[in-house]
Amino acid sequence: MTGAYRFSCCFIAVIGLCLTAEPSAAEQPLTPDDVQKLANRIDDLIAEKWKENDVVSTSPSDDAEFLRRVWLDVAGKIPTAADSQDFFDDQSSDKRRRVVDELLNGPNYVVNSANFWRAVLIPEADTDFNVQFMLPGFESWLRQRLDEDKAYDDLVREILTMPVSGTNAFRNRNTLNPIAFYESKEIKPENLAAATSRMFLGIRIECAQCHDHPFDTWKQNDFWGYAAFFAAMQREPQRGSNGFLSQLKELFSQRTLTVPGTDEVVKATYLTGESPEIPAGTSARMTLADWMTSKDNPYFARTAANRVWGHFFGIGIVHPVDDFSELNPPSHPKLLDVLASELVKHDFDMKFLVRAITASRTYQLTSSVRSADDVTDPRLFSRMSVKGLTAEQLYASIGQAVGTHETFEESQRGRFQGGTTRARFIEEFSDSNSEPTERQTSVLQALSMMNGRLINDATGLQSSRTLAGILDYPGFDNSRRIETLFLATLNRRPRPDELERFVAYVDSSTAEEPPGKRQPGEKQRFEKRDKALSDVFWTLLNSSEFSLNH
Repeated sequence: MTGAYRFSCCFIAVIGLCLTAEPSAAEQPLTPDDVQKLANRIDDLIAEKWKENDVVSTSPSDDAEFLRRVWLDVAGKIPTAADSQDFFDDQSSDKRRRVVDELLNGPNYVVNSANFWRAVLIPEADTDFNVQFMLPGFESWLRQRLDEDKAYDDLVREILTMPVSGTNAFRNRNTLNPIAFYESKEIKPENLAAATSRMFLGIRIECAQCHDHPFDTWKQNDFWGYAAFFAAMQREPQRGSNGFLSQLKELFSQRTLTVPGTDEVVKATYLTGESPEIPAGTSARMTLADWMTSKDNPYFARTAANRVWGHFFGIGIVHPVDDFSELNPPSHPKLLDVLASELVKHDFDMKFLVRAITASRTYQLTSSVRSADDVTDPRLFSRMSVKGLTAEQLYASIGQAVGTHETFEESQRGRFQGGTTRARFIEEFSDSNSEPTERQTSVLQALSMMNGRLINDATGLQSSRTLAGILDYPGFDNSRRIETLFLATLNRRPRPDELERFVAYVDSSTAEEPPGKRQPGEKQRFEKRDKALSDVFWTLLNSSEFSLNH
């Protein structure tokens, strides 16, 4: 059975599931009940697997654990001490749903989502400086579309159908468009075929580029037939210019490719095995986009839903998230079908999926393990997996804890000016090759956190806004100061034993200061106390609890 035939059979089978779904969102407008219905369905299907495997889930997370988790997952950084305090004081029953809505409607969601999708679409930027140089226009475009609540299928369509003739991402790096996606793939049909099938359909067809796939049923002709959709793009020859410096052009008449090492010419062909009729004078990529983003294409919706699930749980229902194959079946096939069907039903509204996932009991389980023996398969989702923070999340969280903020323009300058603190930090802590649940801190990274300029400035008595804010706050004793530092870093109040230990440390440095203004003779005592509180702040920022999403 050929790869195309297998894809077609699976395609038709899953279409049957989609066709039996409820009416579209256009017929049934979104309501809060839609979110809770899907959340309940998620929990029911997950619970079925627990029963089958004789697994008992962990208990629900407390408010502190949930708030920190959802801020990191949705906003890309930890909440402030004030955010945490307000959430703990709120006694309303729907406060968890409301905080998700607030985050989704805020600017931090746009920034975090742009970081996530940029990493998916242009992973080359982590290692290629030429690609990094072209990112400002792409990231600005991506943020703008996310800020506009652009539907996922429209976002992908815009990438796939972008006119490329006359463009040059290297020369026009600040122009808002997705051309950097094509430049990062070197405008090569084979690179674009491998990337788009993997990113948007979850199919790793690149192994069939040079020969038939060794472990799957994809043939070499399947790969090159699909790659032919990108055959029309070329670099415009220019005197004294080559590579990234040359402009692009697209020859609409070019819809075929020759399979390397053979004389066989293949036409642009879907992964279903069908060769479509491409209208004259149009880009073949437009025809590909019509097929790929169609609501009847279950692989597109399933891959998108699986990516979102993988982001929030650290593990996909199909894992790795971009490896849909017969040898890698989903852990919860019914759940994946439901998520994909609901995403289609709600017109590829990713925020709807985020609301439903975060409202589920499954997402709100604690990550705590009851005992060393109480460890189950993480793909059963009986407890929340602990995830390592990305470099961007860690940097933003340090800034949130310290009280410093940077604009988008400042963050972009930091990316391309290698001498900045942010640029050095992101480069040092980037780890795109590790799974979220497997990220580990290297020795060099640990040393940077302990002795680097960023943390030293963050905890310095002369430079830390957080420390400055608590040291002289009227009515604060050392207990309240330490509690505030916990809220600013770990987003929870200290446990009684932690509070006792840290208060004893600060008190041992100096006696508590008398009320009123400081007297000249008290300066040395206050400096010792301030230094002890700085040590507490440093300790919390360097704790594993701070650098993990749990």
